[in-house]
Amino acid sequence: MTDVSTSPPRVLRRSRPRRAALPPGPRGPALVNTARMVEDPVGSLTGWHRRYGDVFTVPFLVFGVGVYVADPEAIRSLFTGDQSDLHAGEANEPLSPVLGKRSVLILDGPEHLRHRRLLLPPFQGSAVAAFRAVIRDVTAAELARWRPGEELVLRERMRTLTFEVIARAVFGVTVPARIDRLRDALTSLLALQPLFFLPQALRRDLGRLSPWGLFRRRLAAADALIYEEIARRRADPALDERADVLSLLLRARDEDGGALTDRELRDELMTMLLAGHETTATGLAFAFDLLGHHPEVLARLRDELAAGDGDRYLDAVVTETLRLRPVIDGAERTLTRPRVVGGHELPAGIRVYPAIAVVHLREDLYPDATAFRPERFLDGKADAYTWLPFGGGIRRCIGAALAQAEMAEVIRAVVLRADLEPVRADPEPVVLRGITLVPRHGTPVRVRRIAPAVPHSTA
Repeated sequence: MTDVSTSPPRVLRRSRPRRAALPPGPRGPALVNTARMVEDPVGSLTGWHRRYGDVFTVPFLVFGVGVYVADPEAIRSLFTGDQSDLHAGEANEPLSPVLGKRSVLILDGPEHLRHRRLLLPPFQGSAVAAFRAVIRDVTAAELARWRPGEELVLRERMRTLTFEVIARAVFGVTVPARIDRLRDALTSLLALQPLFFLPQALRRDLGRLSPWGLFRRRLAAADALIYEEIARRRADPALDERADVLSLLLRARDEDGGALTDRELRDELMTMLLAGHETTATGLAFAFDLLGHHPEVLARLRDELAAGDGDRYLDAVVTETLRLRPVIDGAERTLTRPRVVGGHELPAGIRVYPAIAVVHLREDLYPDATAFRPERFLDGKADAYTWLPFGGGIRRCIGAALAQAEMAEVIRAVVLRADLEPVRADPEPVVLRGITLVPRHGTPVRVRRIAPAVPHSTA
Protein backbone atom coordinates (compact mmCIF):
# COMPACT_ATOMS: atom_id res chain seq x y z
CA MET A 1 0.00 0.00 0.00
CA THR A 2 1.35 3.39 -1.01
CA ASP A 3 1.80 6.03 1.69
CA VAL A 4 -0.24 9.08 0.75
CA SER A 5 0.69 12.41 2.33
CA THR A 6 -2.14 14.54 3.64
CA SER A 7 -0.31 17.78 2.91
CA PRO A 8 -1.41 19.62 -0.24
CA PRO A 9 0.68 18.95 -3.30
CA ARG A 10 3.10 21.64 -4.46
CA VAL A 11 2.17 23.13 -7.76
CA LEU A 12 4.84 24.69 -9.86
CA ARG A 13 3.53 27.96 -11.32
CA ARG A 14 5.03 30.02 -14.05
CA SER A 15 5.62 33.53 -12.91
CA ARG A 16 3.38 35.92 -14.87
CA PRO A 17 5.13 38.76 -16.64
CA ARG A 18 4.55 41.97 -14.75
CA ARG A 19 2.55 44.58 -16.55
CA ALA A 20 4.88 47.35 -17.60
CA ALA A 21 4.41 50.48 -15.53
CA LEU A 22 3.19 53.55 -17.37
CA PRO A 23 5.70 56.38 -17.88
CA PRO A 24 6.05 58.77 -14.92
CA GLY A 25 3.81 61.78 -14.56
CA PRO A 26 1.97 64.00 -12.07
CA ARG A 27 0.64 62.04 -9.10
CA GLY A 28 -2.31 64.31 -8.42
CA PRO A 29 -5.87 63.09 -8.98
CA ALA A 30 -7.58 63.46 -12.36
CA LEU A 31 -9.69 66.36 -11.07
CA VAL A 32 -6.61 68.40 -10.15
CA ASN A 33 -4.84 67.65 -13.45
CA THR A 34 -7.95 68.56 -15.42
CA ALA A 35 -8.36 71.85 -13.53
CA ARG A 36 -4.71 72.71 -14.21
CA MET A 37 -5.12 71.95 -17.91
CA VAL A 38 -8.25 74.08 -18.21
CA GLU A 39 -6.64 77.15 -16.66
CA ASP A 40 -3.06 76.84 -17.95
CA PRO A 41 -2.76 74.09 -20.56
CA VAL A 42 0.55 75.11 -22.08
CA GLY A 43 2.19 75.85 -18.74
CA SER A 44 0.95 72.55 -17.32
CA LEU A 45 2.18 70.46 -20.25
CA THR A 46 5.57 72.14 -20.55
CA GLY A 47 6.04 71.89 -16.78
CA TRP A 48 5.28 68.18 -16.80
CA HIS A 49 7.61 67.76 -19.77
CA ARG A 50 10.49 69.45 -17.93
CA ARG A 51 9.94 67.29 -14.85
CA TYR A 52 9.17 63.89 -16.39
CA GLY A 53 10.78 63.90 -19.83
CA ASP A 54 9.62 63.29 -23.40
CA VAL A 55 7.00 60.67 -22.46
CA PHE A 56 4.74 61.28 -19.46
CA THR A 57 1.40 60.04 -18.14
CA VAL A 58 -1.51 62.24 -17.01
CA PRO A 59 -4.92 61.06 -15.74
CA PHE A 60 -7.85 63.31 -16.71
CA LEU A 61 -11.56 63.45 -16.12
CA VAL A 62 -13.74 62.15 -19.02
CA PHE A 63 -10.78 61.22 -21.25
CA GLY A 64 -9.10 58.97 -18.68
CA VAL A 65 -5.38 58.22 -18.51
CA GLY A 66 -3.29 59.61 -21.36
CA VAL A 67 0.37 59.36 -22.29
CA TYR A 68 1.88 62.50 -23.86
CA VAL A 69 4.76 62.11 -26.31
CA ALA A 70 7.05 65.07 -27.03
CA ASP A 71 9.84 63.26 -28.91
CA PRO A 72 9.65 64.04 -32.67
CA GLU A 73 11.08 60.64 -33.64
CA ALA A 74 8.51 58.82 -31.53
CA ILE A 75 5.81 60.99 -33.09
CA ARG A 76 7.14 60.15 -36.55
CA SER A 77 6.76 56.45 -35.77
CA LEU A 78 3.17 57.04 -34.61
CA PHE A 79 2.24 58.95 -37.76
CA THR A 80 3.93 56.65 -40.31
CA GLY A 81 3.91 52.95 -41.10
CA ASP A 82 1.33 50.53 -39.75
CA GLN A 83 -1.63 52.40 -38.24
CA SER A 84 -3.82 49.37 -37.57
CA ASP A 85 -3.19 49.49 -33.82
CA LEU A 86 -3.91 53.23 -33.52
CA HIS A 87 -7.53 54.42 -33.32
CA ALA A 88 -8.01 58.18 -33.35
CA GLY A 89 -11.76 57.87 -33.82
CA GLU A 90 -12.07 56.00 -30.55
CA ALA A 91 -10.21 58.81 -28.80
CA ASN A 92 -12.69 61.33 -30.29
CA GLU A 93 -15.72 59.34 -29.13
CA PRO A 94 -16.80 61.97 -26.54
CA LEU A 95 -17.64 64.24 -29.51
CA SER A 96 -19.90 61.69 -31.21
CA PRO A 97 -23.19 62.98 -29.73
CA VAL A 98 -22.81 66.16 -31.78
CA LEU A 99 -20.60 65.09 -34.70
CA GLY A 100 -22.36 61.78 -35.26
CA LYS A 101 -21.08 58.22 -35.63
CA ARG A 102 -20.25 58.68 -39.35
CA SER A 103 -17.92 61.66 -38.96
CA VAL A 104 -14.37 61.25 -40.27
CA LEU A 105 -13.20 62.27 -36.80
CA ILE A 106 -15.04 59.36 -35.19
CA LEU A 107 -14.47 56.60 -37.74
CA ASP A 108 -11.48 54.25 -37.75
CA GLY A 109 -10.09 51.66 -40.14
CA PRO A 110 -11.43 51.12 -43.69
CA GLU A 111 -14.50 53.33 -43.14
CA HIS A 112 -12.29 56.23 -42.06
CA LEU A 113 -10.13 55.82 -45.17
CA ARG A 114 -13.22 55.68 -47.41
CA HIS A 115 -14.57 58.93 -45.98
CA ARG A 116 -11.18 60.59 -46.11
CA ARG A 117 -10.72 59.75 -49.81
CA LEU A 118 -14.15 61.20 -50.61
CA LEU A 119 -13.56 64.35 -48.54
CA LEU A 120 -10.03 65.25 -49.64
CA PRO A 121 -10.52 66.52 -53.25
CA PRO A 122 -12.72 69.54 -52.34
CA PHE A 123 -10.03 70.77 -49.93
CA GLN A 124 -7.00 70.60 -52.21
CA GLY A 125 -5.27 72.63 -54.90
CA SER A 126 -7.51 74.56 -57.26
CA ALA A 127 -10.56 74.14 -55.01
CA VAL A 128 -8.87 76.03 -52.16
CA ALA A 129 -7.59 78.67 -54.59
CA ALA A 130 -11.17 79.25 -55.73
CA PHE A 131 -12.32 79.67 -52.13
CA ARG A 132 -9.93 82.61 -51.64
CA ALA A 133 -12.32 84.90 -53.53
CA VAL A 134 -15.11 83.92 -51.12
CA ILE A 135 -12.83 84.61 -48.14
CA ARG A 136 -11.88 88.04 -49.50
CA ASP A 137 -15.52 89.00 -50.09
CA VAL A 138 -16.65 87.90 -46.64
CA THR A 139 -13.71 89.69 -44.99
CA ALA A 140 -14.44 92.91 -46.87
CA ALA A 141 -18.05 92.79 -45.67
CA GLU A 142 -16.90 92.23 -42.09
CA LEU A 143 -14.45 95.15 -42.21
CA ALA A 144 -17.18 97.41 -43.60
CA ARG A 145 -18.99 97.01 -40.26
CA TRP A 146 -16.03 98.20 -38.17
CA ARG A 147 -15.92 101.82 -36.98
CA PRO A 148 -13.00 103.88 -35.64
CA GLY A 149 -13.07 104.09 -31.85
CA GLU A 150 -15.15 100.97 -31.22
CA GLU A 151 -13.92 98.01 -29.23
CA LEU A 152 -14.17 94.51 -30.69
CA VAL A 153 -13.65 91.06 -29.25
CA LEU A 154 -11.87 89.58 -32.23
CA ARG A 155 -12.55 85.92 -31.55
CA GLU A 156 -16.28 86.66 -31.71
CA ARG A 157 -15.94 88.72 -34.89
CA MET A 158 -13.73 86.05 -36.46
CA ARG A 159 -16.26 83.35 -35.56
CA THR A 160 -18.92 85.28 -37.45
CA LEU A 161 -16.57 85.70 -40.41
CA THR A 162 -15.36 82.09 -40.57
CA PHE A 163 -18.90 80.76 -40.20
CA GLU A 164 -19.96 82.73 -43.26
CA VAL A 165 -16.96 81.38 -45.18
CA ILE A 166 -17.99 77.84 -44.24
CA ALA A 167 -21.61 78.54 -45.16
CA ARG A 168 -20.64 79.86 -48.59
CA ALA A 169 -17.66 77.68 -49.50
CA VAL A 170 -18.82 74.41 -47.92
CA PHE A 171 -22.61 74.61 -47.95
CA GLY A 172 -22.85 76.86 -50.99
CA VAL A 173 -25.38 79.03 -49.16
CA THR A 174 -25.34 82.68 -50.17
CA VAL A 175 -28.80 83.84 -49.05
CA PRO A 176 -28.22 85.92 -45.88
CA ALA A 177 -31.40 84.71 -44.15
CA ARG A 178 -30.37 81.06 -44.56
CA ILE A 179 -26.83 81.80 -43.33
CA ASP A 180 -28.32 83.52 -40.28
CA ARG A 181 -30.58 80.54 -39.53
CA LEU A 182 -27.64 78.15 -39.71
CA ARG A 183 -25.49 80.44 -37.57
CA ASP A 184 -28.16 80.87 -34.89
CA ALA A 185 -28.77 77.11 -34.66
CA LEU A 186 -25.07 76.22 -34.49
CA THR A 187 -24.18 79.05 -32.11
CA SER A 188 -26.86 77.97 -29.65
CA LEU A 189 -25.59 74.39 -29.91
CA LEU A 190 -21.98 75.44 -29.34
CA ALA A 191 -23.03 77.35 -26.23
CA LEU A 192 -23.69 73.93 -24.69
CA GLN A 193 -20.19 72.65 -25.50
CA PRO A 194 -19.42 71.50 -21.92
CA LEU A 195 -22.31 69.04 -22.22
CA PHE A 196 -20.54 67.26 -25.11
CA PHE A 197 -18.26 65.68 -22.50
CA LEU A 198 -20.83 64.49 -19.98
CA PRO A 199 -20.35 60.87 -18.84
CA GLN A 200 -22.74 58.42 -20.47
CA ALA A 201 -24.71 58.01 -17.24
CA LEU A 202 -25.63 61.71 -17.22
CA ARG A 203 -26.75 61.83 -20.86
CA ARG A 204 -30.43 61.59 -20.01
CA ASP A 205 -33.27 63.68 -21.35
CA LEU A 206 -35.27 64.61 -18.24
CA GLY A 207 -37.44 67.22 -19.87
CA ARG A 208 -37.37 70.48 -21.74
CA LEU A 209 -35.07 72.33 -19.31
CA SER A 210 -32.78 69.47 -18.32
CA PRO A 211 -29.21 69.96 -19.68
CA TRP A 212 -29.23 66.89 -21.93
CA GLY A 213 -32.79 67.55 -23.00
CA LEU A 214 -31.83 71.09 -24.02
CA PHE A 215 -28.83 69.74 -25.91
CA ARG A 216 -30.94 67.18 -27.80
CA ARG A 217 -33.48 69.80 -28.89
CA ARG A 218 -30.85 72.26 -30.07
CA LEU A 219 -29.05 69.46 -31.90
CA ALA A 220 -32.31 68.43 -33.57
CA ALA A 221 -32.90 72.02 -34.71
CA ALA A 222 -29.41 72.22 -36.22
CA ASP A 223 -29.79 68.81 -37.85
CA ALA A 224 -33.08 69.84 -39.46
CA LEU A 225 -31.40 72.80 -41.16
CA ILE A 226 -28.48 70.68 -42.37
CA TYR A 227 -30.75 68.02 -43.83
CA GLU A 228 -32.79 70.80 -45.45
CA GLU A 229 -29.67 72.08 -47.22
CA ILE A 230 -28.75 68.55 -48.35
CA ALA A 231 -32.23 68.01 -49.80
CA ARG A 232 -32.22 71.44 -51.45
CA ARG A 233 -28.88 70.70 -53.09
CA ARG A 234 -29.88 67.21 -54.28
CA ALA A 235 -32.84 68.80 -56.05
CA ASP A 236 -30.79 71.59 -57.65
CA PRO A 237 -30.80 71.15 -61.45
CA ALA A 238 -27.41 72.94 -61.56
CA LEU A 239 -25.79 70.49 -59.14
CA ASP A 240 -23.20 69.30 -61.67
CA GLU A 241 -21.97 72.87 -62.25
CA ARG A 242 -21.65 73.90 -58.62
CA ALA A 243 -18.21 74.06 -56.93
CA ASP A 244 -19.12 74.24 -53.23
CA VAL A 245 -18.02 71.35 -51.03
CA LEU A 246 -21.53 69.98 -50.46
CA SER A 247 -22.14 69.74 -54.21
CA LEU A 248 -18.77 68.09 -54.77
CA LEU A 249 -19.49 65.56 -52.03
CA LEU A 250 -22.91 64.75 -53.49
CA ARG A 251 -21.20 63.92 -56.78
CA ALA A 252 -18.29 62.01 -55.20
CA ARG A 253 -18.09 58.22 -55.53
CA ASP A 254 -15.82 55.66 -53.87
CA GLU A 255 -13.99 52.81 -55.68
CA ASP A 256 -17.17 50.72 -55.68
CA GLY A 257 -19.31 53.53 -57.08
CA GLY A 258 -20.92 54.21 -53.70
CA ALA A 259 -21.95 57.69 -52.58
CA LEU A 260 -22.23 59.24 -49.14
CA THR A 261 -25.65 58.81 -47.56
CA ASP A 262 -27.59 61.76 -46.18
CA ARG A 263 -26.60 60.68 -42.66
CA GLU A 264 -22.93 60.54 -43.63
CA LEU A 265 -23.19 63.94 -45.30
CA ARG A 266 -24.87 65.38 -42.21
CA ASP A 267 -22.08 64.10 -39.94
CA GLU A 268 -19.30 65.41 -42.19
CA LEU A 269 -20.98 68.81 -42.64
CA MET A 270 -21.48 69.12 -38.88
CA THR A 271 -17.79 68.26 -38.42
CA MET A 272 -16.75 70.97 -40.89
CA LEU A 273 -19.03 73.52 -39.24
CA LEU A 274 -17.90 72.88 -35.69
CA ALA A 275 -14.26 71.95 -36.27
CA GLY A 276 -13.63 74.25 -39.24
CA HIS A 277 -14.98 77.63 -38.33
CA GLU A 278 -14.26 77.53 -34.57
CA THR A 279 -10.60 76.55 -34.86
CA THR A 280 -9.82 78.98 -37.69
CA ALA A 281 -11.50 81.83 -35.83
CA THR A 282 -9.40 81.05 -32.77
CA GLY A 283 -6.22 80.92 -34.85
CA LEU A 284 -7.04 84.35 -36.27
CA ALA A 285 -7.71 85.79 -32.82
CA PHE A 286 -4.32 84.52 -31.67
CA ALA A 287 -2.66 85.96 -34.80
CA PHE A 288 -4.00 89.46 -34.18
CA ASP A 289 -3.10 89.24 -30.51
CA LEU A 290 0.50 88.36 -31.40
CA LEU A 291 0.72 91.01 -34.12
CA GLY A 292 -0.73 93.65 -31.81
CA HIS A 293 1.91 92.94 -29.18
CA HIS A 294 4.79 92.72 -31.67
CA PRO A 295 4.65 96.02 -33.59
CA GLU A 296 7.93 95.32 -35.42
CA VAL A 297 6.44 92.18 -36.99
CA LEU A 298 3.21 94.01 -37.83
CA ALA A 299 5.11 96.90 -39.43
CA ARG A 300 7.22 94.59 -41.59
CA LEU A 301 4.16 92.62 -42.68
CA ARG A 302 2.21 95.75 -43.57
CA ASP A 303 5.13 97.24 -45.50
CA GLU A 304 5.75 94.07 -47.50
CA LEU A 305 2.07 93.56 -48.28
CA ALA A 306 1.70 97.18 -49.35
CA ALA A 307 4.70 96.76 -51.65
CA GLY A 308 2.99 93.79 -53.30
CA ASP A 309 5.51 91.10 -52.38
CA GLY A 310 4.52 90.13 -48.85
CA ASP A 311 3.03 86.70 -49.46
CA ARG A 312 6.10 84.83 -48.24
CA TYR A 313 6.24 86.77 -44.98
CA LEU A 314 2.46 86.52 -44.59
CA ASP A 315 2.64 82.73 -44.88
CA ALA A 316 5.46 82.76 -42.31
CA VAL A 317 3.29 84.80 -39.93
CA VAL A 318 0.51 82.20 -40.24
CA THR A 319 2.94 79.31 -39.72
CA GLU A 320 4.58 80.95 -36.71
CA THR A 321 1.20 81.80 -35.18
CA LEU A 322 0.13 78.17 -35.41
CA ARG A 323 3.44 77.07 -33.89
CA LEU A 324 3.34 79.44 -30.93
CA ARG A 325 -0.44 79.29 -30.46
CA PRO A 326 -1.70 75.91 -31.68
CA VAL A 327 -5.44 75.49 -31.24
CA ILE A 328 -5.11 71.81 -30.24
CA ASP A 329 -2.65 70.81 -27.50
CA GLY A 330 -2.23 67.20 -28.64
CA ALA A 331 -3.32 64.76 -31.33
CA GLU A 332 -5.03 61.62 -30.07
CA ARG A 333 -4.49 57.93 -30.72
CA THR A 334 -5.86 54.95 -28.76
CA LEU A 335 -3.76 51.78 -28.80
CA THR A 336 -5.67 48.64 -29.77
CA ARG A 337 -2.75 46.43 -28.78
CA PRO A 338 0.48 46.89 -26.80
CA ARG A 339 3.05 49.10 -28.50
CA VAL A 340 6.46 50.56 -27.67
CA VAL A 341 6.28 54.35 -27.80
CA GLY A 342 9.32 56.49 -27.05
CA GLY A 343 11.03 53.53 -25.37
CA HIS A 344 8.05 52.70 -23.14
CA GLU A 345 5.88 49.61 -23.60
CA LEU A 346 2.30 50.83 -23.40
CA PRO A 347 -0.73 48.57 -22.95
CA ALA A 348 -3.74 48.26 -25.23
CA GLY A 349 -6.48 50.76 -24.46
CA ILE A 350 -4.19 53.63 -23.44
CA ARG A 351 -4.58 57.00 -25.13
CA VAL A 352 -1.42 58.45 -26.64
CA TYR A 353 -1.15 62.17 -27.33
CA PRO A 354 1.57 63.50 -29.65
CA ALA A 355 2.16 66.66 -27.61
CA ILE A 356 1.76 69.44 -30.18
CA ALA A 357 2.02 72.35 -27.74
CA VAL A 358 5.15 70.89 -26.11
CA VAL A 359 6.98 70.01 -29.34
CA HIS A 360 6.34 73.52 -30.67
CA LEU A 361 8.19 74.99 -27.67
CA ARG A 362 11.28 72.75 -27.72
CA GLU A 363 14.38 74.93 -27.71
CA ASP A 364 16.39 72.31 -29.62
CA LEU A 365 13.89 72.63 -32.48
CA TYR A 366 12.97 76.32 -32.21
CA PRO A 367 15.65 78.49 -30.57
CA ASP A 368 14.07 81.24 -28.47
CA ALA A 369 10.93 79.14 -28.75
CA THR A 370 8.58 81.43 -26.81
CA ALA A 371 9.36 84.40 -29.10
CA PHE A 372 7.10 85.35 -32.02
CA ARG A 373 9.57 85.25 -34.93
CA PRO A 374 7.95 84.54 -38.32
CA GLU A 375 11.31 84.78 -40.06
CA ARG A 376 12.19 81.32 -38.73
CA PHE A 377 9.86 79.96 -41.45
CA LEU A 378 11.02 82.10 -44.37
CA ASP A 379 13.56 79.58 -45.66
CA GLY A 380 11.29 76.62 -46.16
CA LYS A 381 8.30 74.64 -45.05
CA ALA A 382 7.88 73.45 -41.51
CA ASP A 383 8.88 69.87 -40.77
CA ALA A 384 5.93 67.46 -40.65
CA TYR A 385 6.95 66.02 -37.26
CA THR A 386 8.00 69.18 -35.45
CA TRP A 387 5.20 71.52 -36.70
CA LEU A 388 1.93 69.79 -35.88
CA PRO A 389 -1.02 72.21 -35.56
CA PHE A 390 -3.13 70.00 -37.85
CA GLY A 391 -1.98 66.66 -36.45
CA GLY A 392 -0.28 64.23 -38.81
CA GLY A 393 -0.29 60.98 -40.72
CA ILE A 394 -3.54 59.59 -42.10
CA ARG A 395 -5.48 61.65 -39.54
CA ARG A 396 -4.04 65.04 -40.52
CA CYS A 397 -6.78 67.66 -40.70
CA ILE A 398 -8.42 67.56 -44.14
CA GLY A 399 -9.15 71.29 -44.02
CA ALA A 400 -5.58 72.39 -43.22
CA ALA A 401 -4.96 74.08 -46.58
CA LEU A 402 -8.28 75.94 -46.43
CA ALA A 403 -7.63 77.06 -42.84
CA GLN A 404 -4.18 78.44 -43.73
CA ALA A 405 -5.54 80.16 -46.84
CA GLU A 406 -8.36 81.68 -44.80
CA MET A 407 -5.99 82.93 -42.11
CA ALA A 408 -3.68 84.46 -44.72
CA GLU A 409 -6.46 86.28 -46.63
CA VAL A 410 -8.11 87.65 -43.49
CA ILE A 411 -4.81 88.83 -42.00
CA ARG A 412 -3.86 90.46 -45.32
CA ALA A 413 -7.11 92.43 -45.48
CA VAL A 414 -7.12 93.51 -41.85
CA VAL A 415 -3.45 94.54 -41.76
CA LEU A 416 -3.79 96.64 -44.92
CA ARG A 417 -7.03 98.35 -43.94
CA ALA A 418 -7.19 98.56 -40.15
CA ASP A 419 -5.13 99.83 -37.24
CA LEU A 420 -6.03 97.77 -34.18
CA GLU A 421 -4.82 98.57 -30.68
CA PRO A 422 -4.78 95.77 -28.07
CA VAL A 423 -6.97 96.63 -25.10
CA ARG A 424 -4.84 94.47 -22.81
CA ALA A 425 -1.22 95.38 -22.09
CA ASP A 426 0.00 91.77 -22.20
CA PRO A 427 -0.60 88.97 -24.69
CA GLU A 428 -3.67 86.86 -24.02
CA PRO A 429 -3.36 83.98 -21.55
CA VAL A 430 -4.11 80.63 -23.21
CA VAL A 431 -6.87 78.53 -21.64
CA LEU A 432 -8.58 75.26 -22.55
CA ARG A 433 -12.23 75.42 -23.58
CA GLY A 434 -13.74 72.10 -24.62
CA ILE A 435 -10.89 70.49 -26.52
CA THR A 436 -9.35 73.68 -27.94
CA LEU A 437 -6.84 76.24 -26.72
CA VAL A 438 -8.28 79.76 -26.87
CA PRO A 439 -7.36 83.30 -25.77
CA ARG A 440 -8.91 83.78 -22.34
CA HIS A 441 -10.53 87.15 -23.13
CA GLY A 442 -11.14 86.59 -26.84
CA THR A 443 -8.55 89.21 -27.94
CA PRO A 444 -10.24 92.56 -27.27
CA VAL A 445 -8.99 95.41 -29.50
CA ARG A 446 -9.81 99.04 -30.20
CA VAL A 447 -10.22 100.13 -33.82
CA ARG A 448 -8.02 103.15 -34.49
CA ARG A 449 -8.43 103.40 -38.26
CA ILE A 450 -10.30 101.78 -41.13
CA ALA A 451 -9.20 102.54 -44.68
CA PRO A 452 -11.48 102.21 -47.70
CA ALA A 453 -11.47 98.91 -49.52
CA VAL A 454 -9.25 98.61 -52.58
CA PRO A 455 -9.64 96.05 -55.38
CA HIS A 456 -7.57 92.92 -54.78
CA SER A 457 -4.85 92.26 -57.31
CA THR A 458 -3.81 88.72 -58.19
CA ALA A 459 -0.84 89.89 -60.19
